[in-house]
Amino acid sequence: MAIPSTSSGSATVGTAARSYALPMAAMTSLFFLFGAVTNFNGVLMPYLKDVCQLTDFQSSTVSVAFFGAYFLMSLPAGVLLKRLGYQRGIVVGLLIMAVGALVFIPAANSRVFGVFLLGLAILGAGITLLQVAANPYVSVLGPASGAASRVSLVGVANNFGGTLSPLLGGMLLFGGSEVLKARLAAMPVAQRLGEEAALVKGPYIGLAMFLAVLAGVFALLKLPELETFTDEETAAADTALPARRSALQYPHLVLGVVAIFLYVGVEVGLGDYLIRFGETQNIQQLSDFTQALVRSLSVATNWGAALFGQAPAPIDTTAGFTKAVGAVLVSSYWFGSLIGRVVGIPLLSRINARLALVLVCAVALLSVVAAVLVRGEAALWLVVLCGLCNSIMWPVIFPLAIKGLGPLTKQGSSYLIMAIVGGALIPFLMGAVSTYAGGLRVAFVLPALCYAYLLYYSLRGYRLR
Repeated sequence: MAIPSTSSGSATVGTAARSYALPMAAMTSLFFLFGAVTNFNGVLMPYLKDVCQLTDFQSSTVSVAFFGAYFLMSLPAGVLLKRLGYQRGIVVGLLIMAVGALVFIPAANSRVFGVFLLGLAILGAGITLLQVAANPYVSVLGPASGAASRVSLVGVANNFGGTLSPLLGGMLLFGGSEVLKARLAAMPVAQRLGEEAALVKGPYIGLAMFLAVLAGVFALLKLPELETFTDEETAAADTALPARRSALQYPHLVLGVVAIFLYVGVEVGLGDYLIRFGETQNIQQLSDFTQALVRSLSVATNWGAALFGQAPAPIDTTAGFTKAVGAVLVSSYWFGSLIGRVVGIPLLSRINARLALVLVCAVALLSVVAAVLVRGEAALWLVVLCGLCNSIMWPVIFPLAIKGLGPLTKQGSSYLIMAIVGGALIPFLMGAVSTYAGGLRVAFVLPALCYAYLLYYSLRGYRLR
């Protein structure tokens, strides 16, 4: 998930006409990486549930390990960046991520869930450092008038990476050739689980190699130094609110922190549990539309799986819902967010953004409630629809929450960024409810409650007091 910066300055360079095309291309690749690594967890969670023989509650700690790093590492990352600078901070963040990816090798060999969690926590720590460095850098990399366009561009790259990774991950972990499937099916359970655990090594070894190369590229690039920023203190005179000592004294900011917490949590939770939710629907026959979609996407991504030394066959759509089919739906969920972001960028400048937020929150709430009440394939597509609804929530909630803070804008932004820890806790609570309080269908009441609060915030909670 890309975190927009509220800084509005520009890079200070010796030549006013300097081109920022190369630095922007490099930063865009980082945001593609953010989305790809983050959304791969939606496929990794059901995969680890099987190979490590976990409950829904235990598998939910995948999100806790990864997103917990945002909460624990955001402030230390800021301190580290002050010492290293943006460019060296990015290099260090990439190398930390590479170490986390390599931890998946001993994790797969031992099939110990705790080692997998360690790898995810290290990946999360590295990506937190990158996020804290990359977001403000993109915002000020060039003329201030183009800041919104740059943030939107990298946001689209983030969504694009998040759309592709579940699709490719599903092919690698749940696809496989018919020969491989037959060989695994004939093995004793313990041996089969060990072989399936080894499937994850290829993607993460490839990721580690890519991260190491990317770190080398960033070490060699001559990125412009960012020396000056336009401080938000200049906006203090424009606010009609009385000055206060802490951003937390503004109720609309506090309610906004809760809104960001729940928005990130519900977005991650629905993506992470979509495959498991599909397994509870007992779908024996897919619709013609879903079959056509799965077949077309599986063929299109075979080349990607081949890069890791595998030759998966097209996904079997005659067997009803499978994890491989579910991975395609997870990708569709994030693709909806991508489409909504692309369409929403020009639309939000022409319509009332808050009323648009009211609409998408209401639709998402009704979709989740309907998904809980109905059964079958329709329930899954209702959840997928929520991805489209989620697309404009962050870019609308964030500005509403920091409006009128004046010199406390940076402080308020920090609280909102730390609220990303919702991506760890909401899926965790969903896993607990699923395991101990009535099953996954009952757990999906939690996303409905999250959307209900977001609807409240869009109607009343945003108001300045």
